[in-house]
Amino acid sequence: MNLLDQINSPADLKTIPREALPQLAQEIREKILAVVADKGGHLGASLGAVELTVALHTIFNPPQDRFVWDTGHQAYPHKLLTGRRDQFHTIRQYQGISGFLSRAESPYDTFGAGHAGTAISAALGMAEARDHQGGNYQVVAIIGDGAMTAGMAYEALNHAGALRRNMIVVLNDNEMSISKNVGALSAYLARIITGPLYTKVRNETAELLKTIPKIGRPMLKAARRAEESVKGLITPGLLFEEMGFRYIGPIDGHRLDHLLTTFENVKELEGPLLIHLITKKGKGYAPAEGDPAGFHGTAAFDLSTGVVKKKSSAPSYTGIFAKQLISLAKEDRRIVAITAAMPEGTGLSKFAKEFPDRFYDVGIAEQHGVTLAAGMAADGLRPVVAIYSTFLQRAFDQIVHDVALQNLPVVFCLDRAGLVGEDGPTHNGVLDIAYLKTVPNMILMAPKDENELQQMLATALKHPGPAAIRYPRGEAIGVPLEEPAMTLPIGKGELLRGNLAGDEIDVALVALGNMVYPSLEAAALLEREGFSVAVVNARFAKPIDRELLTSIAQRCRRIVTLEEHVLAGGFGESVLAVLEEEKGAGRIGPVDVRRIGLPDQFIEHGAQRILREKFGLDAERIAASVLDFIKLGIGASPQDEDRAIRLGK
Repeated sequence: MNLLDQINSPADLKTIPREALPQLAQEIREKILAVVADKGGHLGASLGAVELTVALHTIFNPPQDRFVWDTGHQAYPHKLLTGRRDQFHTIRQYQGISGFLSRAESPYDTFGAGHAGTAISAALGMAEARDHQGGNYQVVAIIGDGAMTAGMAYEALNHAGALRRNMIVVLNDNEMSISKNVGALSAYLARIITGPLYTKVRNETAELLKTIPKIGRPMLKAARRAEESVKGLITPGLLFEEMGFRYIGPIDGHRLDHLLTTFENVKELEGPLLIHLITKKGKGYAPAEGDPAGFHGTAAFDLSTGVVKKKSSAPSYTGIFAKQLISLAKEDRRIVAITAAMPEGTGLSKFAKEFPDRFYDVGIAEQHGVTLAAGMAADGLRPVVAIYSTFLQRAFDQIVHDVALQNLPVVFCLDRAGLVGEDGPTHNGVLDIAYLKTVPNMILMAPKDENELQQMLATALKHPGPAAIRYPRGEAIGVPLEEPAMTLPIGKGELLRGNLAGDEIDVALVALGNMVYPSLEAAALLEREGFSVAVVNARFAKPIDRELLTSIAQRCRRIVTLEEHVLAGGFGESVLAVLEEEKGAGRIGPVDVRRIGLPDQFIEHGAQRILREKFGLDAERIAASVLDFIKLGIGASPQDEDRAIRLGK
């Protein structure tokens, strides 16, 4: 009998005999493996958290008891046990369930998360809300050891220890090997020190000592010091105890009997508790156990071999960036590279192999990484900070205060800018233009292809101040790469199509980054129907090429801007501002402008192709939008309207 098929909520789980729970854990692993092998997803962390999840849902009572999962990489078992088993095959697919936690998706997802390090802060907030409102439920934060490199996690621990609220932090440590401390002795001690008898004796002894005049409190302090000394010999928990948490562990996170007993015991304890589990990333699937980094997030793969099914031979923007950075670093020893726990994702693992003494992985500590780069730049190095666009948001103050204010030459390489696809709204890099273009001294570039990416990297490293380059996830265009890469003039775009010296142009498409090639395709569609179309590769979101824009506006009454970024605060707004200033100065006449980009909303998960079609960012829909603009825009001639109507618009 398949146990997982009987579970539609955690209440069903509680009806299963405890001796059958290991079978359930195995079924959960098999389900996760089958779906992720077919669809792709975050595999390793979820396989490592199966027993932990089963134990939590067996002992506690969600959603009344709050589980706060950090990031969601480890939450696939949680989804399977909370009513989403039948939808699990849709995970990360367009209009399917999210690969992360989503409050809108399920009442069991008490806090949405896709960025690491937030769980303890959110859980403390919930504990405070509970106590303010007279509630009576447990709050449990589950955080991985990787997320514990985030400074925010320690800020939250420090505050929680001071407030002394009842809450539990489960540290799911899947990087350490299971050491001797996780053998029978340590597990036994963990169960003993959380048990009611030990707790009762400990507390009563403390109260008794406090009543003894003069010598009672010194004796209590001495007893506590002795207890800490002994615990320090057999556990690594002294740091957490000093921060005000009662430390329990380390415990083998794959022993359900130990987990169940420990969780039952801690439900009765007062104050903030930290339970340290040792788990194995990819547990139960040999390829994932052997390559935890590769199976952290994976494309679809052959379940029997672990080999990725569709591995494109085309170069990626990430790969081109890494190759060019290595080439430039060979010529300039001042170049160093920094990332925040993403050496593989940003391509810098290749740089690290080539220059191990010039590579810095700061962990999930983007703020520190940026200010580290500022210090390096202040004393003569040329740091390149490679971080996903969505994660660089976390270091905005450091970009402003530590880098830009001092005009330091730090290069920010924003991988995954734009729509990232299946990872969804927590990972879409669609806000970076808005938050970077407001920063004085910053220049901001976006390449149309991989050759321009390497040109921009060379340009940024020659620039005497801060510079940022945003580039998309996925395959590059496939153009030839020049060697060596030339530098570009700051703030200058290029006219790719159209003649500014000839007759008036019907419409000009001013595109940024990965919108350039779709704009060229759209222009070809439009010109087949008799429209004259200019296409501009803007190259720079800041500074805008004012001279080129003005010359275009003098020959063209309609301008369309294109960007894979939210329209609010984006590239199109900057173009509009320049055109308004030029019109106010009398250098151009009236110009109608349409902006094509992403709406003011968080974009759901789904394949990049599907999302680009949905939001009108592919060539066919760009052409259709431009035709609609020609038909409805001010100054349209009857001939324009006839041609637009003939095209079905």
